[in-house]
Amino acid sequence: MPSASRSPMLLAGLLAGAGVAHFAAPRLFDHTVPRFLPGSPRTWTYASAVVEFGLAASVALPRTRRPAALATAAFFVGVFPANVQMAVDWRHRPAPLKAAAIGRLPLQVPLVLWARNVAGAARHADDGS
Repeated sequence: MPSASRSPMLLAGLLAGAGVAHFAAPRLFDHTVPRFLPGSPRTWTYASAVVEFGLAASVALPRTRRPAALATAAFFVGVFPANVQMAVDWRHRPAPLKAAAIGRLPLQVPLVLWARNVAGAARHADDGS
């Protein structure tokens, strides 16, 4: 886990990087949008990018860090179905791709915990403890 002082900025960078990736290569993400969601997968891909940019900016600012980090944890939980969709869709792909898709699933847990830790550190900074 990154140090407490660098952690929020690294999390913000991860979110911003993900947002850039969603706009730079939307087709890769369109295929992970669960089919049960209404509307165009591209709309969901771009909406996810916008949310990631907003969360990144809000996590980077000390004044909004705590609620943004909690929202980031919720976002990481919310996008988990896309990771499941990818694992299901890629089950017949070559072994390295299939392994990557399956390997993404448990990675959501440390991301959620990281965001919660950033929120907790921000709360302690606000309390002066």
